[in-house]
Amino acid sequence: MSGHSKWSTIKRKKGAIDAKRGKIFTKIIKEITLAARLGGGDIEGNARLRQAVMAAKEENMPKDNIERAIKKGTGGGDGANAYEEFTYEGYGPGGAAVIVEIMTDNKNRTVAEIRHIFSKHGGNLGENGCVAWMFAKKGSIVIDRKAIGEDDLMELALDAGAEDVKTEDSEYEVITEPAAFEAVKKALDSKGIKHLEARISMIPSNTVKLEAGKAESMLKLMEKLEDNDDVQNVYSNFDIDEDVMEKLS
Repeated sequence: MSGHSKWSTIKRKKGAIDAKRGKIFTKIIKEITLAARLGGGDIEGNARLRQAVMAAKEENMPKDNIERAIKKGTGGGDGANAYEEFTYEGYGPGGAAVIVEIMTDNKNRTVAEIRHIFSKHGGNLGENGCVAWMFAKKGSIVIDRKAIGEDDLMELALDAGAEDVKTEDSEYEVITEPAAFEAVKKALDSKGIKHLEARISMIPSNTVKLEAGKAESMLKLMEKLEDNDDVQNVYSNFDIDEDVMEKLS
């Protein structure tokens, strides 16, 4: 469970998710708005919108906020048409691969900011395609190991259509194909199995282990990228030993 999942674990331990809830809401609203603009406001008929609304509910976003974002997207007003999507790729400290998903109304401004963040924290932007081949889009559901036994979770998740269940430290990670994500999550929810995180993510096929100094720089890079208002998601294939991660978190 490296990169994407360990970064999520660190944020939960630091309480950063709650502290930055306003910023998270802003990112999700942008996603809902664009999803509605591109695919219409029917949640059942628009998979991207449905997943964005699911993410909003995961963060306890008020229903009114969700509905306003959908209306903004379908109505095309208030700057809804100004957002464009881009993906930047690069390398962090120690050669870890990084993918940054952007939604912006000013590409020139954003790319300058992202390039500055990379260079300031020991990384560099690369060409499109330089690291994307290392990742695959998957559903990821993270569960505390205290919530259920491994064999029981494996049976339930695989029966519901999951691809794999990974175990590391104090957590399980249920991996699904994007199309099976909602069904697997629903099956787990129906059994009262609470998750720590559930999202569509970019999961790496290989990892790069970082020693303490590089690990600290890598986590700072991830944090600064996520702090940028135009960044929707950041993914990486870094791996950090548990003892190092505990010290840094």
